[in-house]
Amino acid sequence: MAQPELPQHATDAALMKRVRWILALLIGGVNMSSYAQQPPWLDLFAAHQGESIDYRVLYPQDYQPEKRYPLIFFLHGAGERGEDNQAQLTHGAGLFVQHRADAQAIVVFPQVRTDDYWVNANINRQSDPFEFEYLYDGQHPLTPTPAMTGLLTLVDSMISRKDVDPTRVYVMGLSMGGMGTLEIVARRPHTFAAAIAICGGARTDIVNLYRQSLPIRLYHGEQDRVVIPQFSRDLYAAMRARGMDVSLTLYPDTGHDSWHNAFAEPDLLSWLLSQRLNGGDIRAE
Repeated sequence: MAQPELPQHATDAALMKRVRWILALLIGGVNMSSYAQQPPWLDLFAAHQGESIDYRVLYPQDYQPEKRYPLIFFLHGAGERGEDNQAQLTHGAGLFVQHRADAQAIVVFPQVRTDDYWVNANINRQSDPFEFEYLYDGQHPLTPTPAMTGLLTLVDSMISRKDVDPTRVYVMGLSMGGMGTLEIVARRPHTFAAAIAICGGARTDIVNLYRQSLPIRLYHGEQDRVVIPQFSRDLYAAMRARGMDVSLTLYPDTGHDSWHNAFAEPDLLSWLLSQRLNGGDIRAE
C-alpha cells in the first residue's frame, strides 16, 4: 500500500505522539486527561505549516498517489481557532476517520489564527443571541480576511495536485466554518461540486454570486442562540428563489451544536461525494 509522503516534522511528531500514548497505556496510574485532546488517530493527519495558513490533511485508506481522489475542505468554528494546527480537528475529524475506508477522499483541515475569522463580519459575541453584520458592498463580499485569503490560495494549490479530481472538490463547515463555506462558494463559484453549511449564516444577497447549479445542504438547530436558525431559513428561501438545488434540515430540540446531528445523517458524505461538476460548470476563476 502506497502512503503519502509526510513532512519530516510531521512524521517525527507523530512518532513521539505514538510513543507517549503507548507509554501512558503501559504505566499504571497515569493521568490520561492530558491526552484527551490528542486522540490516538492524530498521526493520521499530515501537518503542514503554510505561509498564510496552517492545515492538516487526512488521506484515504489505501491511498495510491497515481489515483485521483475527491477533495474535501472542512472549515472549523470560532472555538477551534489557534496556532497549534490541531484544534481544528475537534469537530469533524472523527467523522472522516470513521469513514476513511468507504469515503475515499483527501480531506483538508485548515486552521484560522486566534484573532481572525473566515468571513468579513462585525460580530457581537456579548449579545443573546449573537449579532452578525456581514460586510458586503451590495454585490460582493469585501476584501477577504487573512484566513480566507490563505484558504483561497490553499484551495488553488490543492486542486492543482495530480492526485486530486478537479470535478469533485467540496467544502463544508460548521458555525464560523459554515459562514466560511457560504462565502467561499461565492468567491469560487466554479470550483466546488457541492457544499454543506452547518449552523452558518450570511446575507441573502450573496446567493446571487453562487453558481446556480451548485447543490448545497443547510443544517441548523432551531434552539440555536449563537447563530440563529433564521439565517439558514432566509438563505434557503433565497436559493430556492434562484432555482438552486438546496435542502434545509432543522433540528427542533437542538442548540448551536447541530453538527452532531448533521454528522449522524446517514447519507451526509455519500451525498456530498456523489456530486460532480459537469463540463458547463467548469470555468477558470
